[in-house]
Amino acid sequence: MAVTAYLVRHGQTYLNLYNKVQGWIDSPLTEKGIQDAKNAGERLAKVDFDAAFTSDSGRAIQTGQEILKKNPNGINVISYQYPELREQFHGYFEGENLEQMWQFVGEQVKITDEAGVLNNFGLERARDLIAKADLYGNAEDNQAFWERLDRGFDRIRENTKDGEVILIVSHGMTIRSIVDRYAPELDLGEAAKNGSITKLEIEPDTVKVEYFNKLDSNV
Repeated sequence: MAVTAYLVRHGQTYLNLYNKVQGWIDSPLTEKGIQDAKNAGERLAKVDFDAAFTSDSGRAIQTGQEILKKNPNGINVISYQYPELREQFHGYFEGENLEQMWQFVGEQVKITDEAGVLNNFGLERARDLIAKADLYGNAEDNQAFWERLDRGFDRIRENTKDGEVILIVSHGMTIRSIVDRYAPELDLGEAAKNGSITKLEIEPDTVKVEYFNKLDSNV
């Protein structure tokens, strides 16, 4: 069994624009964000989707709707909203200034900027550092994040058939984490861009990444 998935990051939101931490907390798409979604829809307009899957965050749902509006068969595509496809949960830091979060988190390792922490410790260790720094103990550590995301992939497998083509709309660091785990050679050191497309092959026991973070029309 193999399912082809076009994985899109949601359009820009107001919290993206304001450089705030945005995981499970949500905010509306900006005008640019709506255009991000429409642009992705235009690039995917010729893809005959069998189903669409988004996280249950409003920004992902809206992006998925805008993409399917551009698709001639979009009105007939059944959409599913799965909480398992959310961005990672930052607990106490949700909605805070992004740079301030990394200053606080990075004190544990004496590196107080996002790029420095990620470059030296990687995405998975960084998630554990965020969880350890959360004053309330609510942020997801790496194990919790992957247990949730793996459940999401299993739910997708359960609701698709061999050879189908699907749309998935998720989030920047979640998409990068998938690439970092299954095709680390494609990880260029940044989150997926708003409206970018990553192509996957979802197999019974693994995920293969064909390309990551594309914004051009060659999909």
